[in-house]
Amino acid sequence: MAKPNKKMPTKTVKVICNHCNQLLFKYKKGGTGALIKCFKERIVEDNTEKPGICPNCQSEFARDTLVRGTPAFKIIGNKAKQK
Repeated sequence: MAKPNKKMPTKTVKVICNHCNQLLFKYKKGGTGALIKCFKERIVEDNTEKPGICPNCQSEFARDTLVRGTPAFKIIGNKAKQK
């Protein structure tokens, strides 16, 4: 399968914990769909101490994985939202 585009998208979204509304990171998102995966190379500002764990409520919001050979976070259903 094809790798994600090297050119960064222009739209920046805030990824927020659905449980405690803590800002997790700012992400350059392409497209208009739901937030399913986040490529690590597109994360602009990271506020987490442990990858995939909310720093405020310590709940797991994403799993570390490879998507098309590129490191990414797979968002667990209804654990994180975008604003």
